Amino acid sequence: MFSTGQAIFAILFIVVFVFVVIRMYRKDRSWSKKQYSGVFWVLLFFIGFVALLVFLKYSLRS
Repeated sequence: MFSTGQAIFAILFIVVFVFVVIRMYRKDRSWSKKQYSGVFWVLLFFIGFVALLVFLKYSLRS
């Protein structure tokens, strides 16, 4: 299916890719917390709005 060289390349690529993703996440974690501090309230509002629409749909059905 794969040659030995392709298998080695795939394994090394996955290891390096995961390492880089983890490193970048740790580097940007503090910046992300500062930039997206109000996202929780937006999520709550959106869920509440959808719940209101569902409630109105079923209460006005008849």
